[in-house]
Amino acid sequence: MKFYIKTFGCQMNENDSEAIKGILKAKGFIPTDVLEEADIIIVNTCAVRKKAEDKFYGKLGEINRLKRRRKEIIVGVGGCIAEKEKEKLLENKIVNFVFGTRSISRIDSLIDEALKGKRFVYMEDHIDELNSYFPRLRDSNHHAWVTIIYGCNKFCSYCIVPYTRGREKSRPMHDILREVKNLATQGYIEITFLGQNVDSYGKDLKDGSSLAGLLREAEKISGIERLWFLTSYPKDFSDELIEVIARSNKIAKCIHLPIQSGSNKILKLMNRGYTREFYLDLIRRIRNTIQDVSVSTDVIVGFPKETEEDFEETLKLIKDVRFERVNLAIYSPREGTYAAKHFSDEIPHKEKSKRLQTILELQKRINYEINQNYLNKEVEVIIEAKVRKHQKLLYGRTINNKIIIFEGPEDRVGTKVIVKINKITAGPLYGEIINQEVKV
Repeated sequence: MKFYIKTFGCQMNENDSEAIKGILKAKGFIPTDVLEEADIIIVNTCAVRKKAEDKFYGKLGEINRLKRRRKEIIVGVGGCIAEKEKEKLLENKIVNFVFGTRSISRIDSLIDEALKGKRFVYMEDHIDELNSYFPRLRDSNHHAWVTIIYGCNKFCSYCIVPYTRGREKSRPMHDILREVKNLATQGYIEITFLGQNVDSYGKDLKDGSSLAGLLREAEKISGIERLWFLTSYPKDFSDELIEVIARSNKIAKCIHLPIQSGSNKILKLMNRGYTREFYLDLIRRIRNTIQDVSVSTDVIVGFPKETEEDFEETLKLIKDVRFERVNLAIYSPREGTYAAKHFSDEIPHKEKSKRLQTILELQKRINYEINQNYLNKEVEVIIEAKVRKHQKLLYGRTINNKIIIFEGPEDRVGTKVIVKINKITAGPLYGEIINQEVKV
């Protein structure tokens, strides 16, 4: 039997889908990228924003049309929408079973039950079973996602994640390091440590484990050339972590640090737990300590009660910090969150869109100005993949997360090269390889 998986949302979902694929392949099922070929369809969903939910329901409509012709197809829905909607999803007759974000290790037995004709919801917590011995079918041959902490304890007023992913639970450090060592022996050279709040890693273990300590041990593993981590929370970003990154030549000099708003009033309504001044001081400490570091962020526009003055404070912060990248989202109420229950979504969509466009235009100018500094520079790049629809073009990233595009043979994917930059844009940089492979 063939299985097809569609993944929406964050890198955590991608890593969860790799685990699902690993189990099913180990049980003899055959993966396919063609929906129409599938006997089993798994949809791993995201509920962070309404747009992600809309995409899921659009996909469900496509599956419905297929299932009208082939009623025997088994359809399972997991991820954050599954946690949020549960029995409501099962009311849709094309869905055979619904499973939780901490139930994915049991996906094979759930499919067995569905094949017997049962329709059900399964939300049991088996997150501890996702250890280093667990089979995974990864999407890359040189880069691997490694989840180190599940869940979130922050309860930002707009965010559904603590309700769909549960409380924070860290994996033991020895188990994570065993997974990284296994990946290194398989030829993986890049690792990204994942967590909804990756900086909280180890706090619940109460054995002295921390993200800084994990990175310090992971960079000692032979064969690993670059370490990344996502996503950080400003209040938990420690001075020890800053020092570990500064001293390393393997840990990426790229920090994704969501601010969400530049207004203290809005930050308080969001329950973010820090002020604008705290955030700016943290940025100062990071940049004073880590050479050539790049900082990216997330911003929500149109949060309830955001006045023009509040928005101007966000604009000023972006101008002052000069981020390498800003991920933007228009606020949309998430059912079940504090903000949805207690705040009126009174800002017109047209105004939200206008604010978003203003930031986009500002950030584009900042990006172009930053990128001008790279013209004619030589940078070290790990090649990630071929550029879609361009047979001769490859792309890769520098240690501070600049995307570089250049000509080269596809068999160089997963290697380090030196590229000289000869063209800049507000987005990727363009160049040519001047050294085919860097010795490590």
